[in-house]
Amino acid sequence: MADILTVTLNPTVDLTTQAPEVTAGPKLRCDTPTADPGGGGINVSRAIKFLGGKSTAFIAAGGETGARLLQLLAAEHVKFTAFNVTGDTRQSIAVTDASTGEQYRFVMPGPVWDRATVSDALHAIEAAAPKGGLVVLSGSQPPGVPASFTAQLQSILAPKSCDLFVDTSGAPLHALATSAVGPFVLRMDDVEAEDLANRPLLKRMDTADFASELVARGVAQNVIIARGSDGSTLVNKDGRWHCSRAIDPADVVSAVGAGDSFVGAFCMAVARGDTLVHALAMGTAAASAAVITAGTQLCNASDMMTLLPDCELSEI
Repeated sequence: MADILTVTLNPTVDLTTQAPEVTAGPKLRCDTPTADPGGGGINVSRAIKFLGGKSTAFIAAGGETGARLLQLLAAEHVKFTAFNVTGDTRQSIAVTDASTGEQYRFVMPGPVWDRATVSDALHAIEAAAPKGGLVVLSGSQPPGVPASFTAQLQSILAPKSCDLFVDTSGAPLHALATSAVGPFVLRMDDVEAEDLANRPLLKRMDTADFASELVARGVAQNVIIARGSDGSTLVNKDGRWHCSRAIDPADVVSAVGAGDSFVGAFCMAVARGDTLVHALAMGTAAASAAVITAGTQLCNASDMMTLLPDCELSEI
């Protein structure tokens, strides 16, 4: 099985709580919050751990919040390597309104990086990356990190023959989409895809056509676009596939963590040599398992394997 390194440049300590009602004005008396380690790559590594796999999480952390983050990861027995940054690691707060079930999420920006920190991080990731393995760059970038970071990372990993899986958004996604960086996999959700395409992608065919455009331009070897409750679409030069989620939308408890669970299961399958189409099904089953858990909880292996047979694969 190939080794997996996940990269989280802008991690967070996720605080989750509940209030009887969320309204402007009065003090809101909340329940005792739970704290979880968060950030794209971290959650991918956590999902891999929960599914019985192994990975190493590369984490940029700083300050007291950063120290708490590492303690939370250690408590979950997630293997990590820490990269020290100046400034305090960010926090995010999710508050559920008990009267409506609606969740409000507040996310802080994270510490600002300078040019030297960016350069040091690239070299630290290069040193940590497993030769011939899989590197997963997932989550937002801290302020100060250039939108071209993915291209720089792809270049610096090339001598180690690593496959790069990218799950990003905003300016970094737009920068990648206008280049021919060609990472192994590029993943985005439907909202990000429509923003990138500058048009609605209402049908699976629309999504597949746009993903085919990206593959043809050399943006990535494989493009995955998540279509929310409809599942995910995978496109490469060999074909176009869609895998449907196995969960009725009415059974969704929380959509938080579905994307990271997908990436964790997909990368586990690829690392052990499964076909990309089977990896698509595994990722979809893991995302399905994640949405039936509360709050920021991710998938678990039992639910994923139970749901896998109901995740329907089809060619587009």
